[in-house]
Amino acid sequence: MPTLILRLAGPLQSWGEGSRFNHRHTREEPTKSGVLGLLAAAQGRRRSDSIEDLLHLKFGVRADQPGRLVRDFQTEIDWRTNKARPLTYRYYLADAAFLAVVEGGEEMIAVLHSALHHPVFPLYLGRRACPPAGPVWLGIRDSDLRETLLSEPWQAAGWYRKKQPRSVTLEIVRDAEPDEKIAEAVRDEPLSFSESARDYGWRDVVREPMTIDNPLGRQRAHDPMALLGGDE
Repeated sequence: MPTLILRLAGPLQSWGEGSRFNHRHTREEPTKSGVLGLLAAAQGRRRSDSIEDLLHLKFGVRADQPGRLVRDFQTEIDWRTNKARPLTYRYYLADAAFLAVVEGGEEMIAVLHSALHHPVFPLYLGRRACPPAGPVWLGIRDSDLRETLLSEPWQAAGWYRKKQPRSVTLEIVRDAEPDEKIAEAVRDEPLSFSESARDYGWRDVVREPMTIDNPLGRQRAHDPMALLGGDE
């Protein structure tokens, strides 16, 4: 089946999984529910619309530039009573870039690709306060999910590459195949985005490292004392 490739990059991203109350956490990588929500927004679907057809898509991400975790807090005053509400702590990934891939039927992938070029609703990276830094689409590939994640070019920024070593390990997080050993179960399968009946199911994921060459990377630091040592 073909795959649709997205580049999810921006000043801030936040991909919640199960945060409630006053602490809104983020996972270290984009969630399936968040990316399917982005695709649904591009199509113009409202929260009450069915997303059953999107649930057949396979999903995976690659952390090309993991970013750093930052915390913000938000104050709120009820205008009706003029009383302050409790502080809300929100966590974000700053300066991160991910390669996200969805695999599905040829017609569905083509429809979603077209929608990303002309989105009906604004697109954001997990939360409305997190717009993408540019167009999120990278195209369609005639390869399966895992093959695409392993073969697509590195999407990190130039300044980030220069700070990394000559060999870099990227982490892939993707839907597990039936016969694979899972790394974790994540409650991240969206069943409904309706505000009155929002619901998520569990999905099994695997984590897979891949190593790439980084020509822009730093040379290993010179150790003058190593010249004084002999072979053991």
